[in-house]
Amino acid sequence: MTDKTQTLGFQAEVKQLLHLMIHSLYSNKEIFLRELISNASDALDKLRFESIEEPSLLGQQTNLDIKVEYDAEAGTLTVRDSGIGMTRDEAIANLGTIAKSGTSEFLQGLTGDGKKDAQLIGQFGVGFYSAFIVADRVQVNTRSVHAGVDEGVSWVSDGEGEFSIAPLQREQRGTEVILHLKADEKEFANGFRLRSLVRKYSDHIAFPVLMIKESVEQTEGEIQYESVNSATALWTRSRSDIKDEEYTEFYKHISHDVEAPLTWSHHRVEGKREYTSLLYVPSHAPFDLWNRESPRGLKLYVQRVFIMDNAEQFLPLYLRFIRGVLDSSDLPLNVSRELLQGNPAVEAMRGAVTKRALDMLAKLARDDQEGYQKFWNQFGQVLKEGTVEDAANSEAIAGLLRFATTHGTDDVQDQSLADYVSRMKEGQEHIYYVVADSHHVARNSPQLEGLIKRGVEVLLLSDRIDDWLVTHLGEFEGKKFKDVTRGDLGLEAMEEDTEKDAREKSAQEHRGVLDGLAKSLEGKVQSVRASSRLTESPACLVVDEDDMGAQMRRLMQMAGQEAPEALPILEVNLEHPLVQRLESESEPTRFDDLAGVLLDQANLAEGGRLEDPAGFVKRLNRLLLELSS
Repeated sequence: MTDKTQTLGFQAEVKQLLHLMIHSLYSNKEIFLRELISNASDALDKLRFESIEEPSLLGQQTNLDIKVEYDAEAGTLTVRDSGIGMTRDEAIANLGTIAKSGTSEFLQGLTGDGKKDAQLIGQFGVGFYSAFIVADRVQVNTRSVHAGVDEGVSWVSDGEGEFSIAPLQREQRGTEVILHLKADEKEFANGFRLRSLVRKYSDHIAFPVLMIKESVEQTEGEIQYESVNSATALWTRSRSDIKDEEYTEFYKHISHDVEAPLTWSHHRVEGKREYTSLLYVPSHAPFDLWNRESPRGLKLYVQRVFIMDNAEQFLPLYLRFIRGVLDSSDLPLNVSRELLQGNPAVEAMRGAVTKRALDMLAKLARDDQEGYQKFWNQFGQVLKEGTVEDAANSEAIAGLLRFATTHGTDDVQDQSLADYVSRMKEGQEHIYYVVADSHHVARNSPQLEGLIKRGVEVLLLSDRIDDWLVTHLGEFEGKKFKDVTRGDLGLEAMEEDTEKDAREKSAQEHRGVLDGLAKSLEGKVQSVRASSRLTESPACLVVDEDDMGAQMRRLMQMAGQEAPEALPILEVNLEHPLVQRLESESEPTRFDDLAGVLLDQANLAEGGRLEDPAGFVKRLNRLLLELSS
């Protein structure tokens, strides 16, 4: 064992995070105490769990508590716990690096604007480094419960580029964090100020937070402490006794988020199975939301004893953004992740907690439309996964979905399927939708023209999962989904007899141009027919009812998969001047050029890629030159 102090450099990401915290969170600097007490609480939770299997770990030091002490003269503040402690390697890993998925994305999102960057911190977490907001030097003395007295560790840093680490003789297990306060932060070496912060931010901590009794004369060696928090697990209390502010601070404690949650649900189940759940919906998405392998899940307690973080077995993957606590009275205290797999009690709780989470979202949507829109903007695409992954709750999830539609004026996804159904036209039998690579392409799709003319609303879908979503949903309130680019639109019930007769008569009268196009484009299209979809555009592409849609085909090709062979159908607007120009064209080469341009235009209009861009340019140039001559 070396007796030398070793100086090490912070991980590059830590340097950036420290700079951000010190300069962007200054206006909310008092949160550092909440973070340090939360870390101490976690250390006590972990020790209490390990001591279930190995009671000897507690030794003579059976008290599990957190002490907050200060020295106004020296300008120091100390947060001390009797928890699990750290080894040298753990101190370097936990205090010198950030082993958290999404780190690079988080740092790339920084703008240099202090206010905006402060909001970003909530998407990443605050933690230990918040101490440097108020301290110009931080010392951490710690000893792991698994290490000997001479295996303690001292970690010291000024929050710049380096930290030092050295061996330390330490009688007690656990960790103490000593903050050497900045000259203008001495307010945090004040008993009244500290007590008020503990009650404000950490009253819900399940372990006593102790401070020295100031009204009692202390004798050396017999310092008297008093608890300044309620030391009662918040979720065990009655909902009627808990203030909204307490729920909010507890969320910040378990999530290390600086922003308040959008909503929460606190529920106790009694009977065959007994458990309490406290679920939260964050106000923003974490940077690792799209990493399906990232740690997720609820904090699991058994009979108020902490068991594990990120117990993913109690919520499906599409609800991975939910934070909270689950406290069971039925599971054994020695439960492990392996024992949770396939456990009937766990499966029953998973189903009930999932339903509770969906009910919470439904209530938010019903009572706070603005809040739900904020939720949807952050987590809507993730929730959509549930329509595919959770058939048992697909109906409830469908009610929570939001879409952009032709009813709106921009690309905001704010219309529910119930909204859509309530506005359906008389005789309308389907929920119409169009899938495209972007909202702009979807809204300007030529296949919408006939529907818009009839006042029929269309869902504008542009998220990658949307094609799967509507396929798995199938219908909503008895109304089947209908792709406007696929098969017959089924508008007959909304058509006047005269309109239908006129369309059929027009198709017969212009059979020549339809046949000519079919011959010219043979091998490129399945067939050519008159369109009831178009009112302004000359042509559009559609596919057979059972064929794969254009967006799905492109996604498969991008993924390196081979899409099934299927030629599209070319529909033409017989009233359009370009089609009428084609009908009067007698020169075969020019007709073929016009036909090719018509097909390429239809392909481009739906966001497709041309198989022969150079050929398109040549045909277009020949036609332009003829027009100019």
